[in-house]
Amino acid sequence: MKEHFATIITIGDELLIGQVIDTNSAWLAQKLNHIGFWVKQRWSIGDDASAIVSALDAALASSSMVIITGGLGPTNDDITKKVLTGYFDGQLQFNEAVLEHVTALLSKVKVSPLLERNRQQAMLPSTAKVLWNAVGTAPGMLFEKNGKLVFSLPGVPHEMKYVMENSGIGIIQEHYSLPSIQHKTLLTAGIGESTLAEHIQDWENQLPANIKLAYLPNNGMVRLRITGIDKQSHTLSVQLQEQFEKLKVLVSEWLITDEDKTLNLVLGELLNDTSCTVGSVESCTGGYLAHLITSLSGSSKSYLGSIVSYANDVKENLVHVKHETIEQFGAVSEETIKEMVKGGLEQLGVNYVIATSGIMGPLGGSEAKPVGTVWLGVGTKEKIETKLIKARWDRLKNIEFTAQQALLFLIKFIKANPKANDC
Repeated sequence: MKEHFATIITIGDELLIGQVIDTNSAWLAQKLNHIGFWVKQRWSIGDDASAIVSALDAALASSSMVIITGGLGPTNDDITKKVLTGYFDGQLQFNEAVLEHVTALLSKVKVSPLLERNRQQAMLPSTAKVLWNAVGTAPGMLFEKNGKLVFSLPGVPHEMKYVMENSGIGIIQEHYSLPSIQHKTLLTAGIGESTLAEHIQDWENQLPANIKLAYLPNNGMVRLRITGIDKQSHTLSVQLQEQFEKLKVLVSEWLITDEDKTLNLVLGELLNDTSCTVGSVESCTGGYLAHLITSLSGSSKSYLGSIVSYANDVKENLVHVKHETIEQFGAVSEETIKEMVKGGLEQLGVNYVIATSGIMGPLGGSEAKPVGTVWLGVGTKEKIETKLIKARWDRLKNIEFTAQQALLFLIKFIKANPKANDC
């Protein structure tokens, strides 16, 4: 069974200086893996002709296919098309259909008369197959060398995705004989990566040669992904599911979900199953927890709202935390977080409340309560639980970590108390 490997090359000085984040490579890698192509390497290079040529030479020597994004625009720093024309021994020639499309597209945004640099978008290499781009002015291009495909795609993400989904994927599947690649992923919490590896090592050691296990730790949790490859999709599916069921039994004590889902999605589905409502009272996370929950469509069915009680006055006046509690124990304390949960339940009228209060840094810490000290609280009218966690990164990472831990805490609490207040 032959495995095919691809190289992704992203072009643009803006990528190298960190001005623009490369999201194209991640999207392409997922799409290619889904149809049976492994991405062997991903390179980012600047707008430099010699760098493009060198990258192409190396990629074609080690990969079955190359996908290039970027450098197809109308400005002087967009040199990819010119370099590829020479590399594949072609000449630039005029494409009437592309010019008509560019003219029509720019007329919609009142660009008239058409600039010469916009007309140049219709000059394309004679050795390339044009890949239609209905949502932008730069078409994609397809070259072939020694049986290997080389795609050149726009760098604008939504344009790149359009070209690949409407042309590229189909061309790749027709050109290559591809195996089936399948994944199964679960999420664990409450056990470290090393301890988890020790716990499942006997199972891991007996995995068939065509199935591999990957550990993906993040924010105090560990995702386990098993990946299989085989010529026959159905055979692989049965084989992979058999191993996945064994893994779930082994990690059942720490299992959060047996699907590749985010915590906010797990929470949303859990709430929909129980018909319960939830709200949040946030201090140190400053609304980030609410953002995560409401980023999903349909969240309004179960999530009613949040009180961002960043200042102590707001904790007292809106959440009804006692002034004496804050004076005696501080805003970051178990006593305060309990009252934040209680006040949130009263003010928001929900079945569950999750609350956060901590010190995100880099300022504000003390010897008794250093930066990263965080109290979480979750509860119903009948029961409140608290948890002390320690964040150890920079401010933004601490906020992200705290919000993820809060979601996890709430999920576990709801599973243990699924019918709060008869919701």
